[in-house]
Amino acid sequence: MVATAARIQLLDSETQALLDWADQVDHSEETLLHKAQTLATRLGAHYRPDGLTEIGIWAPELGADMVQPKNIYLEIFTPKQAIDPTRPSQRARFRRDTVELAKQGEYFWGVLSGLKPGTKDELGSFYWLRYLDAHDEVRVIGDCLAYSLPYGVYAPAEVYDMNSLQRDRADLDYFTQGDVDDQGVVQVHAPSNILQLHVNTASPNGYISGLTALYQGIAEKLKAQQPLTLAEQNFVGYDAVQLLPIEPTVEYLGQHDVGHGFFSLRDDDMAEMDPETEEIDREADDVQVALKKPDTQNWGYDIVIFGSSATNPAVLETLRPQELVDFIATLHNFPTGPIQVIFDIVYGHADNQAIELLNGRFMKGPNMYGQDINHQNPTVRAILLEMQRRKNNTGVDGIRVDGAQDFKFFNPLSGEVEYDDNYLSDMAEVLQHIGDGKRRLFSIFEDGRPWPAENWEEVSTYRDIVEFKPDAFQWGPLIFAHNTPSLKRFWDRKWRRVVEQMHTGECWITGCGNHDTLRRGTQVDPSLDINWNLGDSLPQVLNNAYDNPAINLMTYGFSPGLPMDFINCTMHAPWGFLRNTDDRYGVKVVAEEAVGFLDWQIIPETYDWPELFPRLKAMGFTKLGELRQFMQGLHDAINETDYDLDEVAHLCQTLLTHDADTLPEEITQRKSAQTLKALNVADKSEVLAQLDVAKLKELAKNFMEDTHEMCNVWLQQDNLSRDRVAFNLALRRFRRSHPWLRHNLSPLDRFNRIHTEQQTVFYGLRTAPAEAGTAMQVAMVTHMGGDPLTVTLGDWLQLEDDDSWRLAVCSPGVALTSPGDALKAFELTDSQAVLLERVVA
Repeated sequence: MVATAARIQLLDSETQALLDWADQVDHSEETLLHKAQTLATRLGAHYRPDGLTEIGIWAPELGADMVQPKNIYLEIFTPKQAIDPTRPSQRARFRRDTVELAKQGEYFWGVLSGLKPGTKDELGSFYWLRYLDAHDEVRVIGDCLAYSLPYGVYAPAEVYDMNSLQRDRADLDYFTQGDVDDQGVVQVHAPSNILQLHVNTASPNGYISGLTALYQGIAEKLKAQQPLTLAEQNFVGYDAVQLLPIEPTVEYLGQHDVGHGFFSLRDDDMAEMDPETEEIDREADDVQVALKKPDTQNWGYDIVIFGSSATNPAVLETLRPQELVDFIATLHNFPTGPIQVIFDIVYGHADNQAIELLNGRFMKGPNMYGQDINHQNPTVRAILLEMQRRKNNTGVDGIRVDGAQDFKFFNPLSGEVEYDDNYLSDMAEVLQHIGDGKRRLFSIFEDGRPWPAENWEEVSTYRDIVEFKPDAFQWGPLIFAHNTPSLKRFWDRKWRRVVEQMHTGECWITGCGNHDTLRRGTQVDPSLDINWNLGDSLPQVLNNAYDNPAINLMTYGFSPGLPMDFINCTMHAPWGFLRNTDDRYGVKVVAEEAVGFLDWQIIPETYDWPELFPRLKAMGFTKLGELRQFMQGLHDAINETDYDLDEVAHLCQTLLTHDADTLPEEITQRKSAQTLKALNVADKSEVLAQLDVAKLKELAKNFMEDTHEMCNVWLQQDNLSRDRVAFNLALRRFRRSHPWLRHNLSPLDRFNRIHTEQQTVFYGLRTAPAEAGTAMQVAMVTHMGGDPLTVTLGDWLQLEDDDSWRLAVCSPGVALTSPGDALKAFELTDSQAVLLERVVA
């Protein structure tokens, strides 16, 4: 048994001091936003060094006329036994207490004794605000600013000892290092390159702890001067890693109620209303809770805003906030130099599940993702910035703001919809406080305005943020989501943007492969003009398009900007839209994703591996061809029925179980019928022979979960090319040793192309500026697509044929043995590239 306090109590004097502080803030002369920001710093649960816990909750929905104060309580669940957070499921006893908080305006405040703080080794007390609505139904308001949500957004939050977490972290001294301004703030400088990771598919065990163990193992090998595996080499040579969003995402359809989510109470364990007093029974008692380790799968961007101050429990093996801090500390203490950590944050939109979790003031209305966020409400704006501040304080070094073009509002003064650049600027200015350190993080913005307007790809400047925030970075045009380098002459058509990259791209994130572009590559129609020089199959083409030696050499060895790679690209691992929680649109999403995913990323030999796609095979899809055919038919049926799942299920079942000659003409003439009527799987699978809506939803979930497993990069560790891995690592090291390459080309530098119907070749010459402190030149030539071409780089760039040039990096397969050969005539084939350098006398 775990020891718990005799009783949890509200301390009147301490609570009054908190109320007096809040009242003083509310009656100050500051702006509404500034007052809201100050109040937001003490919202949530804060375990204090004196053993007391401050609680603050903003609940405008509990207005004076809506709910009687006597029916509003903080409900607290304190574990009475040890809980192993790594177990898939368990039942545990909790002691339940209810305490009435002090209401002041739209806020509830209290200082309590007896709450147990969570630590690295133990779970603490859980809490949420409960009330009886006008219909005497028990409702819940969760803590949207929680530090810890071990069992997800539909469960109560956990009180956590954040002071001890920060005090004991292994990288505490790191946060006082760097250039300090006159305000005592350290400005974090941007890295030289970035590795983008999706935690669940980049980690050997699917959790942040697995990434920590990976980097700790690499560190030990480097210190002992032991060789790294090919897969491990793909993780080194980077100054920073950027995690795809690790905020809580959508969960299985549920609500704050009995039997839902990962923290489930039985009906008879809920706090009930006393029929005589019409109040909630406040006597502390024991309850039994069914705990399930969160197992949601998501690519990271389907967030609910609620709990964005915490970490998605599905990426935490231990469900402890310490797990993320340990990962960050491991990278900050890396033996070859600190590796920075960047968070990819999403505050421009929310999934529709947010409606169930947040009060209505957070939302402006529906959009293509779910809901627009009401950044113009002062309290909402303050809470969002406070969420970000708390997440910053885990120790991150930079932020990447997703979809910055989504931050828009109607300005009544101008009568137009405008971009909220002030809010974007505020995001970049949220300071980090850890120990004695105070830091301003570097910032990256994905902003393609005027997206989604027509022709946005050509109209967008990709510079709207950096024009008013010159120390920030934006995603450049070459790395944005519309990248399709698997098509013939793609780079020739992108010449205008490539030239922009060279002359104005020093503030852009550059490269080719990322989570958006790789997925976009699977949406290309295979009947288009594919560049088959990249491979003999669609998966080979895709892998070599997004991990392309010519593009990589141009990006790392010549181009301005900040290069970024995606680990799934460099590991040649599949990738796609991942979400296993969608009960409403899951079938439609899977039908749209599966067609391209199966064509572009899976071959029959891979599908036949016994350990892969087990759920789909159990449903009867034992061969890849059958699955492709069914998914295409399902896609067509969804389009034909306007996503009427009952009709889709009936149509699929009819076509799968009846002889084509017996079907009516109105069915056989459908496009879906042309695909499905030839797929006779009824004799193989009873599941498909009895296809209904439930089975379609099961199919969708199974596809997502099988795909999620398939996307783990470690499945590919034995398939890596030694030459390709070494080439990419050499480029990263070259970039690190030539930091001046980040800046734009000078008027004296050269960048040209040779383009015909048969091939496209880029070449150029750069000279280090005087302020770089090194008299250096680099020359490069990259074959961007098409037939082989004889290169005479010395003639093209008027380079002197002397002994001053050396071969810096050559892509695999280039037949060069000396720098002199590179200045004369040699042949380059599609995707090959050469980089030369010399010290200028």
